[in-house]
Amino acid sequence: MGCEAGVRPRKKIISTQQLGTEQLVEEKKNMSSTMVRQEMPEFSMDAFDSKTGHFKTVSSKDYKGKWSVICFYPADFTFVCPTEIAAMNSKYDEFQKLNTEILAVSVDSKFSHKRFVETETLLSGLKLTIGADTNQEVSRAFGVLVEEEGVALRGRFLFNPEGICVAQEVQADSVGRNVNEFLRQVQAWQHATKTGEVCPAGWRPGKKTLPVNTDAEKMAGHVGDYITLDEILS
Repeated sequence: MGCEAGVRPRKKIISTQQLGTEQLVEEKKNMSSTMVRQEMPEFSMDAFDSKTGHFKTVSSKDYKGKWSVICFYPADFTFVCPTEIAAMNSKYDEFQKLNTEILAVSVDSKFSHKRFVETETLLSGLKLTIGADTNQEVSRAFGVLVEEEGVALRGRFLFNPEGICVAQEVQADSVGRNVNEFLRQVQAWQHATKTGEVCPAGWRPGKKTLPVNTDAEKMAGHVGDYITLDEILS
């Protein structure tokens, strides 16, 4: 697994448990169903800080009290992965303006991360910190570890300042994620959190929101009287 074409099915993990004279056979889940509305798992791991060129330790405590993105990718020295990292890095200053921190993570070592950043031309000028989940515990805690292959899926998680996950996106290897769409989601979540309003599909700053915090009863069943499909798709 890395960035090869095609999507392979996950293998089922079967476990047995002896209950007296009976043996219970159960199928274990390979990953949790969702991180949304759960607290950020606690973690600590080595990392490579691309901005300074030095190694450091990062932990979940570093991201509490602020908006933060934990972004998993399968492996260094693959093909789709550097395009995603470079795309996130291109929007780094915009995320910073939104007071949003970014942590990229793979199961590679901090030494691999350093070499990856130094040799992959797409990553020239990288500002991101890359966590080294070498024991795979962080990927497992976030529910993106492919146990039988020892790598993580493409999982991206947005946490609010209370440490609660409000959005996640998990994909297989062959298709990269859209950083512009994710940036839009961060803007929308911050606006909704600040105002108590809700954001319709495709909302961007300056577009119409739905003030259900003040007109919930009036709007119920009549959203189309307040916003049109053309406004939603514009």
